[in-house]
Amino acid sequence: MSLTNTPHSYGTISKTFHWLIAFLILGVIVTGAVADNLSTSDPNSLAWKIRLYSIHKSIGLAIFFTALLRILWTLVQPKPGMIGGHGGVQGFLAELVHWMLYGSLVMVPLTGWLTHAATEGFAPIPWPFGQDLPFVPNDPVLAERFAMAHLFFKFAMLAALALHIAGALKHHVWDKDATLRRMWFGASSVPDVPRHQSRLAPPVLAAVLFVGVGTAAALQPLDHGGEGAALDEVASDWRVTEGEIAITVDQFGTPVTGTFGDWTAAITYDPEAAGPVNGNADVTIAVTSLTLGSVTQDALTPDFLSAEAFPTATVTGDIVETETGQELQGTITIKGTEAPLTLPFDLVIEGDTATANGSVTLMRRDFNVGESMPDESTVGFGVDVVISLTATTTPEEAAGGS
Repeated sequence: MSLTNTPHSYGTISKTFHWLIAFLILGVIVTGAVADNLSTSDPNSLAWKIRLYSIHKSIGLAIFFTALLRILWTLVQPKPGMIGGHGGVQGFLAELVHWMLYGSLVMVPLTGWLTHAATEGFAPIPWPFGQDLPFVPNDPVLAERFAMAHLFFKFAMLAALALHIAGALKHHVWDKDATLRRMWFGASSVPDVPRHQSRLAPPVLAAVLFVGVGTAAALQPLDHGGEGAALDEVASDWRVTEGEIAITVDQFGTPVTGTFGDWTAAITYDPEAAGPVNGNADVTIAVTSLTLGSVTQDALTPDFLSAEAFPTATVTGDIVETETGQELQGTITIKGTEAPLTLPFDLVIEGDTATANGSVTLMRRDFNVGESMPDESTVGFGVDVVISLTATTTPEEAAGGS
């Protein structure tokens, strides 16, 4: 049996590509479906979910690279003629479905890979190259847009795959010809067929359909998660003009960083105040504004931050000058549980503008977060919190406080 194609039959290399991709598609569908239905509330179930998603992504990349090789091989090989003739709607649809399959076998894993690259955390790809892609930033909105495209192209792939299988079965069962047999290994009786005549319309129409699928995905409204009712503004002597509250947690030994997009701070501060207490701060954080990579929704569930029952977290305390710098000394309340807090920070004041940067490590178990995960095998105990902000005030307020 020849390694290469002939005008009448497929060679061993083409057949190997065909059935290898078929096997990989089966694997990616099964691992994805099982992983989708596993719970995240149980540590063992979560561990299996992550393992299966890692396998799912790895198989997806295998499909991507194999499909590229398959397409390149197809372009340099003669395509066997269609048994039963080229003409009519059947031949046109057969070519269209083939081009739809080729396109989807590239676009589905590619958009999945882009989603992974734009997302922090959850189910690493165990391939011997980096998890990131050049020019693809970690961005939750971008990741969600790629995920939407991945979903739409997946539906296109499943439709093309169903039509491809239906066509093969129609040839084998109804027409009783050798179309399916000649794609299997070994010798088979294949009748002489007319030489394949390439047509431009099927690939062009397939491209148009893919542009339509991509456009439909791009036009879909996104549910960013991490968004809720905006907090009302608060009166403050020092008005925060920009800032960030970021958290980092270890998941399966890999750090995952996220931010709270909505929070308010009422701050008073007088550097000339007598005694160590120079002011105070009262911070309210919208828990639902958290974005934490691909695990955002899991972080908001009742076992973790329970955002529906406890939509806000609060920090309140005095700004105290110590021998080593400034500290916010007070309390923090998360998930209805209050705990003492000491947050050291650096403070620089230039005229009516102040910048502050500080960090502290909280222990999730102090706030009953992740109670179903009593060890650090899945989620670490420590949560690193980093704050940075710039605030302004009028010269009178900066000199006299309030």
